[in-house]
Amino acid sequence: MVRTAPGVRLLPNAITVLALCAGLSAVQFALQGNFHLAIVGVVAAALLDSLDGRIARLLDATSKMGAELDSLSDAVSFGVAPALVLFVWQADGNRFGWIAALVFAVCMVLRLARFNTLLDDTDKPPFASEFFVGVPAPAGGLLALTPVILTLEFGTGWWSTGPVVWLWLIAIAALAISRLPTLSLKSVNVPAKAVAPLLVGVGLLAAAIVQYPLIALSSALLLYLVHVPYASYRYDWLARHPEAWDVPARERRAIRRSGRRHRRLGLRRPIRSRIAGASLPRVRLPRNGGQREGSEQTVTVRESPPSTRSGDGSRTRNWRRLGLRKQ
Repeated sequence: MVRTAPGVRLLPNAITVLALCAGLSAVQFALQGNFHLAIVGVVAAALLDSLDGRIARLLDATSKMGAELDSLSDAVSFGVAPALVLFVWQADGNRFGWIAALVFAVCMVLRLARFNTLLDDTDKPPFASEFFVGVPAPAGGLLALTPVILTLEFGTGWWSTGPVVWLWLIAIAALAISRLPTLSLKSVNVPAKAVAPLLVGVGLLAAAIVQYPLIALSSALLLYLVHVPYASYRYDWLARHPEAWDVPARERRAIRRSGRRHRRLGLRRPIRSRIAGASLPRVRLPRNGGQREGSEQTVTVRESPPSTRSGDGSRTRNWRRLGLRKQ
């Protein structure tokens, strides 16, 4: 077994410290009036935060200290920093604005504390690892800065007024501490046939970020908000279908399509098995023997023929109980 060098094991913690510095630098840029760089600082913190955990797992350098450091860094970069950036951006000394900033920072800290608690929860269903509980801290921090992004791109409007900004900040704080499920990108599996289109999409996204960075960022945040109802639907569907917990995504889609097809056709599963032909109409059969031509015999089948056992244990048919009669 190859052991990781001690210096390499410090790399994930170094990335976490860099994310913390980026979040704090966003506050400094906001104090200087450079809100473009303030947004860049929070975005850089989010990107670094998405890397440190993955690198730690790849290098087998996970530790309790790294987990606690990551949570503290997220609390500052995505809780305190966005709240202070918004408060400095408004710069009107509004007391309600400061209360909203405090509420947002406290909710982010509570959200991170709950996340650390849920890591040790062993009663979660198997599919729970595919979801976050509430909006994650990086997404919440970037969503809180949406009014600033829109103002820098499109100028002042109703989205830049004080009441709208503070109500928006409280709404994002509520989403962070809510129980709404949101998709985790860690569990997203890309099929082989979708790799090429995905790479083309990544190239287009990179071009959009270079040419229209604020529009691309605001569009990504809007799409993230739109996905929340879908994540709730997917979570509820998985909770109702335990047979889909351990199957690949393709088979899950087949199960969902079959369920929708049955509901559309109005079909339902039979409550109990029935014998085909148990209820039949009367049929007219021609008589045999010395009857004149054209005379018929009517036979009515009422139910499936019961069977009885004779004294020696063999099955015999009771033709009287079959419900056959002549007319």
